[in-house]
Amino acid sequence: METKLTAEGISKSYDSVQILDNVSMELHDQEIVSLLGISGAGKTTLFNVISGLLTPDCGHVFLKGQDITGQAGHVSYMLQKDLLLPYRTVVDNVALPLLLHGTPKKEAHEKAGALFAEFGLEGTQKKWPAQLSGGMRQRAALLRTYLSSEGVALLDEPFSALDTITKDAMHTWYLNVMQKIELSTLFITHDIDEAILLSDRIYILAGKPGRIITELPVAEPRPRTRDFTLTDEFLRYKRKIIELLKI
Repeated sequence: METKLTAEGISKSYDSVQILDNVSMELHDQEIVSLLGISGAGKTTLFNVISGLLTPDCGHVFLKGQDITGQAGHVSYMLQKDLLLPYRTVVDNVALPLLLHGTPKKEAHEKAGALFAEFGLEGTQKKWPAQLSGGMRQRAALLRTYLSSEGVALLDEPFSALDTITKDAMHTWYLNVMQKIELSTLFITHDIDEAILLSDRIYILAGKPGRIITELPVAEPRPRTRDFTLTDEFLRYKRKIIELLKI
């Protein structure tokens, strides 16, 4: 399986306080990989390093074999909030990465608009973000992230602000659409159930400074249904993670 993204030996400190210590991880083609850990373990710092927003004290980041350490703009990064611009229409928001790269407006709208149905957004092109539900706003933000990616996306708790029913629906949708568009995704979450349900592999980041303490493959094939969360196999994964995190 092709390796799309590699973080190798990443260490990072702030004001003499070490946040990450020798962290290494890989993301393969069309994988969904979760980074799971308690608050303060350094997950967001690691994402900032991988996305090029921060330069590590030690280590390197490779995208398809190319060293992109400290270089922003190669890996798309979606934060917890959708960050849709309220004064732009939905299609303008989604097409923004294309416009920023110099694509003519008409062409950018056509390219973005061609994916609205795939992302369950058909009919919302001319609406304002305030007219969309929370789930629809997240779909728009994910489409914008996809359009700015080179086949790799970092998602920092994108479903954490949603209510339980909407979150469950988004999980089902996400598993299906990410398979169709062939996007490789690295995903931060605090939610153990979410990590097991969505991921091909789970990295557990723990300690201060943060270190990868284990890599846990999830053998159940994707896409998984909510019924999987009721199985003995799911509970075995959950017990193992709770034991590793000591929570």
